[in-house]
Amino acid sequence: MSKDTKSRNTNPISATENFSSTLFNLSPVCKKPIEMSFSAEKISSDGGLLLLREIEARNGILQSITSCIQEDRNPGYVKHSVSSMLTQRVFQIAAGYEDANDCDTLRDDMIFKICAEVLPESGNSLSSQPTMSRFENSLSRSEIYKIAVAFVDNFIQSYSEEPSVIILDPDDTNSNTYGAQQLALFNDYYGEYCYMPLHIYEGQSGKLIATILKPGRRSKTADVFSILQRIITRLRKVWKNTIIIVRGDGHFCSKELMAWTAGKDKVHFLTGLSGNKLLNDLARITINSAEKQYRSTGNPVKRYHSFDYAAGSWSGPQRVIVKVEVSEKGTNIRYVVTDIRCVRTKALYEHGYCARGQMELYIKESKVHLLSDRMSCSRFEANQFRLFMHSAAYVLLHALREKMLQGTEYANATMKTIRLRLIKVAAYVKEIKTRIKIELPKQFPDMEVIANCLGKFNGLRC
Repeated sequence: MSKDTKSRNTNPISATENFSSTLFNLSPVCKKPIEMSFSAEKISSDGGLLLLREIEARNGILQSITSCIQEDRNPGYVKHSVSSMLTQRVFQIAAGYEDANDCDTLRDDMIFKICAEVLPESGNSLSSQPTMSRFENSLSRSEIYKIAVAFVDNFIQSYSEEPSVIILDPDDTNSNTYGAQQLALFNDYYGEYCYMPLHIYEGQSGKLIATILKPGRRSKTADVFSILQRIITRLRKVWKNTIIIVRGDGHFCSKELMAWTAGKDKVHFLTGLSGNKLLNDLARITINSAEKQYRSTGNPVKRYHSFDYAAGSWSGPQRVIVKVEVSEKGTNIRYVVTDIRCVRTKALYEHGYCARGQMELYIKESKVHLLSDRMSCSRFEANQFRLFMHSAAYVLLHALREKMLQGTEYANATMKTIRLRLIKVAAYVKEIKTRIKIELPKQFPDMEVIANCLGKFNGLRC
């Protein structure tokens, strides 16, 4: 079961007390006393989630995930549909409520109910924390696999036409565990028991392709290749002419990937390569030349060179690029290996390989801003499903930024900024017989941004 035990209640008053009947007296203003209470029943603090609801209506990532989950509950006892629970949880994550515990306090929030396709006043309450925890723990391995495929298919559908080039940027990161989580292993590098989820993004756009939960050790190159092979094969079924490049650090230098891409049209790799004595000998002229120039001028020197090299386990020689930097800090030597031969050495290293640093920001958005490392369930599959729900929140927020916020000050904003400025908006909700009325504040700095987004959605529905 879920172990979401982090408490947000720092008030000495018991969390079970009904605050709605408590009146708080604040310091007066202009000699007038101020009374405050928690009694406003029709106000939500997350009105901007309605933008994500419109995004989901066009993106369909939650609908795709729902279709992967087998409904085997007795209909007579079902109060919350799979779609409702999934939407509730993902939208709470997008709004900054990463704990399933938050379901208890938000189950009657009118905006969340609308997003989950429940009438705000007359509809039933949303799922509680125990119900949500049972939902997280109910999925089978086959359902988990289908959801992973659904993410790849959603990535494909996010393009209106076949792209000319896409870059697959894989990287893993630690998600610390606390307790008896299945397959949580001690990692010497991080000094913690953890999982090592593998994130795969499209390097140019930041679109999420897949997030695969792995045990707490760095993924073996053969395992990563197996995942990449499945993804590329599925992409190629739809995109016949797209150039697909796998880019990664030295950990993703794979003999299996090299051998496989050798027989594939328009599939390439560009990865880091660990240095060794033989590589240093092959690059000796470049190294000596750079060091000599630095000694004579005293100015930092950067040199590039490429040559063919084949490790003993490789199926054949590959192009290796060496970058040599010499400064007052010493000599720094870096290698990358690739099968791309039509791009000049410096450009391929600086504009091709070094650009992979951007994907660290994508992982940061998922891990820090959306808190995707909350692995609080005992079952490994339940934690994978949690990772998928955080990933779905990333997909929705990324689509909002890419499709609706271009040309605004939030076009390149972080997801945290988008949440604070556009999602965290007070909303008054009133359900009447013929319609549902939602009112946002008049005094709201980003009113124009949200109004423009709503206008675009209106235009798309026409």
